[in-house]
Amino acid sequence: MRAEAGLPPAAPLAGALFPDDLVDVIAAWDAVGPAVLDCLAFLPKTAAELRRFDEAEQAAGRPRVAFSLDEVTFAPPLVRPGKVLGIGLNYKDHAAETGRPLPKAPMFFNKFATSLVGHEGNIVHPGPAVTSQLDFEAELAVVIGRPAKNVSEAEALDCVFGYTIMNDVSARDLQYMDGQFVKGKALDTFGPMGPWIVPARDEHGRPALDPQNLSVTLRLDGQVMQNGHTGQMIFSVAELIAYLSRLMTLLPGDVIMTGTPAGVGVARDPQVFLEPGDVVEIEIEGIGVLRNRVVGS
Repeated sequence: MRAEAGLPPAAPLAGALFPDDLVDVIAAWDAVGPAVLDCLAFLPKTAAELRRFDEAEQAAGRPRVAFSLDEVTFAPPLVRPGKVLGIGLNYKDHAAETGRPLPKAPMFFNKFATSLVGHEGNIVHPGPAVTSQLDFEAELAVVIGRPAKNVSEAEALDCVFGYTIMNDVSARDLQYMDGQFVKGKALDTFGPMGPWIVPARDEHGRPALDPQNLSVTLRLDGQVMQNGHTGQMIFSVAELIAYLSRLMTLLPGDVIMTGTPAGVGVARDPQVFLEPGDVVEIEIEGIGVLRNRVVGS
C-alpha cells in the first residue's frame, strides 16, 4: 500500500495505491471522515492498523471508489504538514563539490506548506527579477508518524511513518545573498513532493525500505544530473531524527528532507539552472519517480 493525495474530477481525496489503482479511503473506509484532505488523517501507527487499510481494497468494487492513476491529478501526499525541515550539506560528495568542510552537526532550514506541489505539478519560475539561479536538489524525504522528543538513534526509525521524494528547489542567488537559506528555498512551488508516501513498515511490521541503502537519481530533460546513494549521507536518517528531536518536538505529518547528493546545477562548470519548459524527474529506489515541469510566472 502506498498513501497519497489525489484530485479526481469531483473533489480532493486521500488515497492508497493497491497496487495500480488509487482507492479513495474516505469512501472505502467509513471511519475516515469526509473532511479529510490529506494522508495525515489516517497515518497508521501499527502494522495492525496498516492491515485495516488493506481491507479498503475489498471495497474497491463500489462505484467510483477506485480510480486509475491517469484519472487523477496528484496533490502533495501531505498538503498541510506542520513542519518541513530541510537538511543542508548532508552528502559527502555534495560537500566536496561545494568545497565546504563536512558539518559537525546537521544544519537545517524550513520550507512551508505553500512551497509544496505534487507529482506532475508545476514549478513556477518567479522570473529574473527574483532569481536567475533556479536550481534542483533530489532528496529522500521522511514523514514522521508519531510524536518524537528526545528520542535516541535506536528509537528514531520507529517514529517514521514513511518515505517520499522531494525536490528542494532553490534560488541560489537569494539563498547566498545574506545567509538566510529560507529566503531562497521557501518560495511557492519550491517543494515538489510525491508521488506518494511508501510506509516505513510492511503489513508484517518489517521495515519496507532501508533509508541508508537507496539510489537517488535526478534527470533534467532526460539527462542524468545527479546519481547518488543515501549511504553517502553524513548524518543518517536516524541521526537526523534524534538530533532534531532534541531541539524540537517532531509531530505526525512533519517532513524531514535529508539532503542532496552531488550534481546540483550551481556546482557544475558551466553552471546549469532551471528555465521554463524544463522537466525534472527524481527517481528514488523503492519509492518511484517524481516529475515536475518548470513554467514561467
